[in-house]
Amino acid sequence: MALATTILAAAPALGAPTIRPDEWSAYRQNYVTDTGRVVDTANGNISHSESQGYGLLLAYLADDRPTFEAIWSFTRTELMVRPDGLAAWRWEEDKTPHVTDTNNASDGDILIAYALGLAGQAWNDPAKLDAARGIVSALGDDLLVQINGLRVTLPGVEGFAVGHRDDAPVVNPSYWIWEARPVFQQLDPDTDWQSVGEDELKLLSLSANNTAGLPPDWVSLAEDDPRPADGFPPEFGYNNIRVPLYLMRAGAPSEALEPFRAMADDDGLKRIDVTTGEVKEHLTEPGYQLIGAALACVLDGKPVPADASHFAPTSYYAATLQLLALDFLRRERAQCLTEDSR
Repeated sequence: MALATTILAAAPALGAPTIRPDEWSAYRQNYVTDTGRVVDTANGNISHSESQGYGLLLAYLADDRPTFEAIWSFTRTELMVRPDGLAAWRWEEDKTPHVTDTNNASDGDILIAYALGLAGQAWNDPAKLDAARGIVSALGDDLLVQINGLRVTLPGVEGFAVGHRDDAPVVNPSYWIWEARPVFQQLDPDTDWQSVGEDELKLLSLSANNTAGLPPDWVSLAEDDPRPADGFPPEFGYNNIRVPLYLMRAGAPSEALEPFRAMADDDGLKRIDVTTGEVKEHLTEPGYQLIGAALACVLDGKPVPADASHFAPTSYYAATLQLLALDFLRRERAQCLTEDSR
């Protein structure tokens, strides 16, 4: 798996909203409460820093400032309870206290900071820029590690670094949201976030040196060659199916996307055992189908089927990825879509 190491795209500037009012209304009704809590409907209706970050980013792309403010208010008051400026990752409505795991999850932190940075700039809101800057600074201080000359982001402060487990450090490539790096570079110029993104691309490539040719969701970097981390299924699964979407959104070149052909077919995406190449499950919700269809259009010019581009709120995760894929296609690959989907 050979990956180019240059991120090409800038962050999406707010012009005409790329998420349609009917799509965003359906998303809000299914997953966002009046208090601004974004609900993971396939995971016991919990909320987490990832869902709040995705909600903020989608509200920005829909140009819905009131909902953005509600989601940020919930996030700020309920999850920003750690002394280091990062977000606690897990919140459960039926538990007291509601935060049931105070460790952070760096994908949630990255999404929250990225959305705040975009919104702060677009809406001329210095308070949001300051909040984003604080999260980015904390990520740089607490989550960046150097491994064999490469700087990468750990999944969390606790549990993944050297000294925390025998096969540490352990990383999760789907936590590396490359499109956020240019915004982080502006917010925190003292850290070379562009280089971090490039190093993470290199490590993504190294992690895919296995039978399936795809990176496992959880990767041990304890040895010279990356391998599936202990205690996790050795699979390209629900985490890493978003990696090619993130690469497309970041403007990665075709050679970076080519290996991910193995994850998709006409029925959607596949969970794959990276040690054997065995397909463990087909993921057929429209949001998953659209990622595969977008990949086929970017690589081969194949039009996206109309049913895949029709927003259908099923599970929170699939619906979220579908809206992010639609945003990308409408901004960067409108020719992939039928006229009524653009």
